Amino acid sequence: METGKKGFGIEFPLKHSATGTTIFTVMSALATQHGAINLSQGFPDFPIDDALAQFLFDAAKNGFNQYAPMPGFPPLRQAIAADFLKRYGVKVDADTEITVTPGATYAIYTAFAAVLQPGDEAILLEPAYDSYIPNIEMNGAKAVPVGLTAPDFQVDWNKVKEAITPRTKAIIINTPHNPTGAIWDQQDWDTLAEIVRDTNIVILADEVYEQLVFDGQKHYSVLEHPELRERSFALYSFGKVYNNTGWKIGYCIAPPAFTVAFRRLHQFLSFTTNTPAQYALANIIEKGVAQPVGEVMQKKKDYFLDLIKETPFTIHKASKGSYFQVASYERISDMPDMEFAQWLTREHGVATIPVSAFYQNKHDDHLIRFCFAKKEETLKAAVDRLMGVGVR
Repeated sequence: METGKKGFGIEFPLKHSATGTTIFTVMSALATQHGAINLSQGFPDFPIDDALAQFLFDAAKNGFNQYAPMPGFPPLRQAIAADFLKRYGVKVDADTEITVTPGATYAIYTAFAAVLQPGDEAILLEPAYDSYIPNIEMNGAKAVPVGLTAPDFQVDWNKVKEAITPRTKAIIINTPHNPTGAIWDQQDWDTLAEIVRDTNIVILADEVYEQLVFDGQKHYSVLEHPELRERSFALYSFGKVYNNTGWKIGYCIAPPAFTVAFRRLHQFLSFTTNTPAQYALANIIEKGVAQPVGEVMQKKKDYFLDLIKETPFTIHKASKGSYFQVASYERISDMPDMEFAQWLTREHGVATIPVSAFYQNKHDDHLIRFCFAKKEETLKAAVDRLMGVGVR
């Protein structure tokens, strides 16, 4: 077994192939070092809804401070089920199909752990959220990346078919997509269903940005596809819905047998999730008093795109969903994207993420990712700095 650095004579096994800290940590640290405006890491810089904050205070004050049941605070699971029936017309059983988790990334790992064994393979579509490959490898399986082609980043289904082998146990998809902002349509789901039909392949549907879809378009959930729903873990994040990423509350919706396998591990990982936060979220969902996050982020996306068109950066495709906008710097430099992102942070005071960081092989299309989930004054200040970037 491959091992890492020694400490006190102990050799620590390297459970995955990723090295160092994540690109988000690297770029945020660089932003701090150089006093840059941080449009790299995906978190809002504005307050949460007042009602949500009050519900959290009420929870702590009124005694909701001890362990919630392992599957999640019952009123929250019931609120999630009612919300999905209202928004998607799908019935979800609050007791046998919903598990509340300490964040969506945790839920992704737990779903992989429930499915994968050493020697299995799991397919992912790149560029991809950076936890997928380490999660797969930590479970002894092999990650099999399938590339998406810029600037549309739509799925080449022939490549997916070619990547499937007798060892393929799982496919993870992400819509709306981080980092590119692309979304799937109904035909994508139908094609995936056709490909995995008559196999035992499990689907992990990372839908954390499902309520951040722009320009009147629709998010199609795996839960709306009866055939795929039977073989899928659907994974969600409250942090993306209520602009409270630091609360780290997510959830998994899966068929009863899948949920049993998921909870079998969950009970020995975190066992349960922050009770006061679950109480607050149950109340905000039930009472429906928060402004829909899609409306909030639509305005921010439009504002950012209107500003950045005055800079030398090129927007080939406007984001269709998520917190993010991909931009090309083709008129500015031919530097590799990692080098360019670091240069932009040091010399112009704006931190972004190089898109090559989302590829296992560091494929470089000379693209960077901006996060527009920020206050208008933050976006304006950042673009004012970008106005100083020259054309080559």
